[in-house]
Amino acid sequence: MQRNIRLTALLVAALGVEVVPLWAQQVTIIHASRLIDGTGAPPIEDAIVVISGDAIAAAGRASAVQVPAGAKVIDLKGYTIMPGLMDCHDHITGNPGDGGDTAELRETDAHKAIYGTVNARVTLEAGFTTIRDVGGSYATVALRDLVNKGVIVGPRMWVATRGLGITGGHADINGWSPNLSLPGTTQIADGIEAVRKAVREQVKFGADLIKVTASGGVLSVGDSPSSIQYSFEELRTIVDEASHSGRKVAAHAHGAASIRDAVRAGVASIEHGSLVDADGIALMKEHDTFMVPTLYTLDFIIEEGKSAGVPDYGIAKAKAMAKLQRENLRRAYQAGVRFAYGTDAAVIPHGRNAKDFAIMVSQLGVPPLDAIKIATTNSAELIGIGDKVGALKAGLWADIIAVEGNPLDNIRLLEDVKFVMKGGTVYKSPSVGAGRPPGGSR
Repeated sequence: MQRNIRLTALLVAALGVEVVPLWAQQVTIIHASRLIDGTGAPPIEDAIVVISGDAIAAAGRASAVQVPAGAKVIDLKGYTIMPGLMDCHDHITGNPGDGGDTAELRETDAHKAIYGTVNARVTLEAGFTTIRDVGGSYATVALRDLVNKGVIVGPRMWVATRGLGITGGHADINGWSPNLSLPGTTQIADGIEAVRKAVREQVKFGADLIKVTASGGVLSVGDSPSSIQYSFEELRTIVDEASHSGRKVAAHAHGAASIRDAVRAGVASIEHGSLVDADGIALMKEHDTFMVPTLYTLDFIIEEGKSAGVPDYGIAKAKAMAKLQRENLRRAYQAGVRFAYGTDAAVIPHGRNAKDFAIMVSQLGVPPLDAIKIATTNSAELIGIGDKVGALKAGLWADIIAVEGNPLDNIRLLEDVKFVMKGGTVYKSPSVGAGRPPGGSR
């Protein structure tokens, strides 16, 4: 114990940070050529992270830090370490195709749970240690809970369960005979009392947040991405009801009018935001609303949608909107709207979650260091877990990834994550295979 107490004192002096006591648990040291802490601070060369159990005890320069006898050392020289990435717009139980219509008509929640189990591992091994699932199924509640228990391998999950949409809107199944009673791809609810009850039901059955479809979309029949769906009064009711149980609301909104209504109603984030205008940008800044762009999705639909089963109308919508999306989101970022990271995984294949980084940097003008901050500390703040994860700081969960080389020189290195640790357990390593966790909380 005395050795570990002396180590703690040395770490405090050398790194100038608060250090979690190490003597009660196994100590692991990660030694890397470079550390990016996720806060936007400049990288630290020749760095270590000290891990005690499932938490970070210290992070900083390796010089003058004594490694205790018996500590496990993971040598990542030549690599850059950083916090685990976060995807704030994921559909973990879905796969590319027609937007979910086929799955709703032909499959059950059992299919979704199995897809989700496979997709969860793929997502974690891609370097995304936390996701926010923004709607699809109550199967996500089971997936979340079983990941937390260590039964299956996957990222930490905050889930919106079914999500909310209007009759005949983007989240409904449209274009079929009126003699058929068809489900929506979300829970269909119209009017003040119906949306209030739907929020209460979703909270009752395990929702961590509420997802609302405020505008039309790309992969839906018979609407335009710019069309208004929920009214301001309905949106305000959803936000108010969610707030009673401490839940945030994420709003799917491509159209400018729907973005303005959703922001004024008090949503925490705008998902997609493709057609945001100057008034919407000003409102988002005023209300400190996060923008969660999903950039690579349109590229995937245009380039690979046909082979993935995307209908022609979806490809046409994507082509019509792609240029406007990049221009509008660039303006929003340059104006100071805060961004969190999201991909719409399921529209794109799971595992390609890091594809948005290159587009963010090259087409929106986001500096690579800020792009990493968007996918770590910004995203943690949006989810509401910034006091637990999102940076390499003492006391936070030991969610750590590594890439070979320097992602600030080539942001596309994030598409090939070589090392993944979640909660102190290594799942992927240049020299260590994926490991099964012993269990634990998210």
